[in-house]
Parts: sequence; structure tokens; C-alpha cells
Amino acid sequence: MQSKTIMTYIEPRPAIEIKAGWQAWCRQNLFSSVFNTFLTIAGLLFVIWLVPTLLNWFIFDATFVGESQADCVSGGACWLPVVNRIELFTYGMYPEAQQWRVDVAFGLAAIAIPMLYIKRFNKLVMLCYIAVLPFAMWMLLKGGTFGLETISTTKFAGIMLTLFLAIFGMVFALPLGILLALGRRSKRPVIHWLSVAYIELVRSVPVITLLFMASLMIQLFLPPGQEFDVLLRVVAVLVLFTAAYMAETIRGGLQSIPQGQFEAAQALGFGYWKMMGQIILPQVLKNSIPPLLNQFVGILKETTLVMIVGVLDVVGVASSTLSNAKWVGLENEMYAFLAVFFFICCFSLSQYAAHLERRLK
Repeated sequence: MQSKTIMTYIEPRPAIEIKAGWQAWCRQNLFSSVFNTFLTIAGLLFVIWLVPTLLNWFIFDATFVGESQADCVSGGACWLPVVNRIELFTYGMYPEAQQWRVDVAFGLAAIAIPMLYIKRFNKLVMLCYIAVLPFAMWMLLKGGTFGLETISTTKFAGIMLTLFLAIFGMVFALPLGILLALGRRSKRPVIHWLSVAYIELVRSVPVITLLFMASLMIQLFLPPGQEFDVLLRVVAVLVLFTAAYMAETIRGGLQSIPQGQFEAAQALGFGYWKMMGQIILPQVLKNSIPPLLNQFVGILKETTLVMIVGVLDVVGVASSTLSNAKWVGLENEMYAFLAVFFFICCFSLSQYAAHLERRLK
């Protein structure tokens, strides 16, 4: 008689199971001592006072309809300079009849958001779309092709310019930073020392200095009659400056990968680029998500510096609004509006980075 062996798989359980509800969490973190209890109660009372006060100032007692400061009599925030100039804040000086191009360009950018969140979406298609996106946006906004009217980049301003610079910087700075990091680790002396010289030189110069050089000095080296668009100069500075910092972030990630993984890939017959693309860089980028997020947030906030060279981003439009005698004295409202705008953008980036970290675990 043939015997049969039946094997049953039992899912292993953790050695210690910890079950803690929100009450236990509160006791441990908020009321663990007399001092912590005092801080918790004081903080709670402060929040109870602060939240209604801010809501009243921002929304309930605020003024949204009117033509001048004389209409702001409710005691709350006076949002009239933002409401009455919202088109300028959004589209800058872009011609009104052509503003649909701005909507389409940033609609194309918005399509990339679900691509980044859908787990099963084809990654190669997503990367190709993101790589082509800046060029498509440039052709739409600048025009001159496909029968579109050419628009001077001096008309670019406001939120559209801020997001335009941030998207260009994020898309191009990361691949350039990866190449610089690989170049710095290269065993070929020429590539290694050129990468080191570039990274150290760019990191040792303030970005404001580079912006002034791009705005004023590049034109001196061009042949007479030729001009290099000032907006493209600003984009180039932001990309090249950020790439130098990203290169060091990526290089740190490369150094964290055990040497055995490089040797194993070479033993399997992987070439350099195949090894980097399929084995090493995916791990490096996963481990480098937090510092890379800092770089992306930095790009977004560094776009405000372009105002110094005469390119009006959303901060430049706000400054020009406050210089108008009609709206003098409304600095609090204007800076609160800018704070909310940049908080939404930066918080969105941080939430996507947190989502990416959770998914990659």
C-alpha cells in the first residue's frame, strides 16, 4: 500500500504580537508624564484658539468681492488684489486669445499624475511620456510650429512660468545628475575629472551668480545679431545647478550598494549599462527618494530667484501687484497667498514621494 505524505503549509506568525489601540498610543506619546500632559493640553488649547482665528481671517471674515481697499471693511483678509488679478497670476501676460494653449500644456502635464500613481501602468510608456512632455509644452507655449502663433517668452509670467520652470528642471536635472554621478565614479580619468570639476565648480557658486551670468554674460560670447532666449538661459541654469547636487545624492546611493552586487552582475555577463539600468540604479533611486524629494522641492522654490533677472514668476507678479498704490498695505494677504500656493505644491510632492516609498517596500 502506497503511503501518501500530506504537507500542510502553516503561515509563520511573528514571535511577539503587539496590539495597541489609539488609547494606548495617546497614553504612551501624549500623557506619559505630568510635563507631557501639560504640553499636550496647552498645545490643544492653542490649536482650538488658532484654527477658528485663521479660518475667520482667511475665509469667513475675508473680502472676496470689490474693486479697491475701501471695500475691505469686514476685518478679515482682503483678497481683492488676488481675485481681481487672478488671470495675471495664472497666465501672466500671455495673450488672452491664446490662453487655451496654456490650459492644454498643463493638462498634458496633469496626465502624468495618474501615470505615476497607477501601479500597473507600463513604465517605459510613462518614462517616454515624461521625457517628451517638456518639449510638447514648449512647442505649445512658445508656438512657431504646427501653425501656432509665436509668443515671446517675455509674456510668460505668474503660476504658469513657475510650474513650467519646475517641470523642466525636474525632468532634465535627474538624468543629468545620474550621468554626472556615474561619471564621477568612472575609472576613466578624463570622464572622472571632468565630472568632478563640473560638480565642485557649480556647487561652489551661488545660483544667483549663475543666473546673473546667464542673463548678462552669455550674450557677450554670441556672434553679433544672435540671441539666446533669456527663459531658456534661466532653465539651463536651474537644470545644471540642480543636477550637480543630485549627482552627489546619487553618488551616495551608489556607494551604499554592496560591491558584491556589481561583481555578481559582471559574473552573469551583464554589460556596464545593463548592470546599471537593471540592477544598480533601481536600488539607488529607491534608497535616494527622500534626498531627491528635497532636490525637487528645492527646484520649485528656486524658481522664485528668476525674478532677480527680470523673469516674473508668481512671486514677481505678487511684488508688482504690491508696488501698485491701489494695493499698498496688503502684504500679509499677498504673502499668505504665496505661502498657500507653495505649500500645496511642496506637500503634493512630499505625498507622492511617501506613496512611492510605501509602494516600493
